[in-house]
Amino acid sequence: MITEQVGNRIRALRKQRGLSQEKLALKAGIDRTYLAGIETGKRNATLLSLEKVAIALDISMRDFFDFEKEVDYK
Repeated sequence: MITEQVGNRIRALRKQRGLSQEKLALKAGIDRTYLAGIETGKRNATLLSLEKVAIALDISMRDFFDFEKEVDYK
């Protein structure tokens, strides 16, 4: 399901950058519980929220939605 793919992608990118959910949410200007819901696939994120998260992660929307791209965990 797309909500799970998006959530997994956000979690992977967030962890790669060494950010907690709280720090990413603050950086993106969204509520931490909303971000947690997106990451678990329980919330259906708006495009505006996804754009905020992508900007906070310093990734283009094109690369954000490239689910084939591997994310290096550190």
